[in-house]
Amino acid sequence: MTETTLPSPSEIRAYRAANPKLRERDIAAQVGISEAALVAAECGLSVVRIDGDANRFLARAPELGEVMALTRNESAVHEKIGIFEKATAGKQASIVLGSEIDLRIFPGAWAHGFAVTKTDGDDVRRSLQFFDAQGTAVHKVHMRAASNLDAYEAIVADLKVEDQSQVFVPVSKAAAASETENAVDSTELRDQWSKMTDTHQFHGILRRLKLDRRQALNSIGEDFAWKLDASAIETMMSQSAEIELPIMCFVGNHGIIQIHSGPVATIKTMGPWLNVMDPTFHLHLRTDHLAEIWAVRKPTADGHVTSLEALDAKGDMVIQFFGKRKEGFAERPEWRAIMEGLQRLDTTVAA
Repeated sequence: MTETTLPSPSEIRAYRAANPKLRERDIAAQVGISEAALVAAECGLSVVRIDGDANRFLARAPELGEVMALTRNESAVHEKIGIFEKATAGKQASIVLGSEIDLRIFPGAWAHGFAVTKTDGDDVRRSLQFFDAQGTAVHKVHMRAASNLDAYEAIVADLKVEDQSQVFVPVSKAAAASETENAVDSTELRDQWSKMTDTHQFHGILRRLKLDRRQALNSIGEDFAWKLDASAIETMMSQSAEIELPIMCFVGNHGIIQIHSGPVATIKTMGPWLNVMDPTFHLHLRTDHLAEIWAVRKPTADGHVTSLEALDAKGDMVIQFFGKRKEGFAERPEWRAIMEGLQRLDTTVAA
């Protein structure tokens, strides 16, 4: 769609008003615009443009009190209720290490911010929403009954920018690099993998060997990584819930990773959606988007740790799970037993 055929802000608002039950991402997709363009169309009405700088927001976020932090990608939505605590800002990466809200933030991906007010009868919902330069949502923070609304209003006033245009102009995304895959040196991969002392070293191995995650998992050998049946995530969650085993659940995009640490209890499926609906943690996962599910062993100074990693058809990470553990302590045997007992994918092909 060319720029001249894009709908005007008034046309966007009219379509939204005619489809009040549709989700924002679905409206944007149907209209052929970014989600940020959908939000921007309400500027001066129910939306205020604010500075999209991640670190400026983090400096003020603790003032909000209890909120719901939402991070998503195309296939998973991760929601945590809590307080922004122990935030540390950095140019390349920032972190929040609260007891409930636990984030790894990449400020370079944050470009636009909006304060959004939605009114439905007597119900008024307020949120701060952040997007990348193309208009894709990076992170959202929703106010709750216990939030400090005075702090919210002060933050919006302080972060408000001069440009309050209802038109969102996206920055063209740089063309993707060639998809040509590098040859995998399995011997070198296994040598470097086996020498890991921390799971975070894995990304360095991929960079040095110029491999993506899917290439590495397919090449390392089944003593370090093996494919799991499509039922693996629901089975893992159910078995963890039965024994109240604390787990870690990571969902992210190019601008942020959000982490839940603790048990899960209320697990429900609805069509392709696998949902967790616990008091401070909600997860919505499109299981039909998962092309590969892996059990992965990575060596650490405390013994190997086991993760469950789900990739989409492009090979991008959708969601990742670990057993919760403290640094300096071995992986919990209950978690390892669950992971090693999950049904492996039957890769045999009938002759």
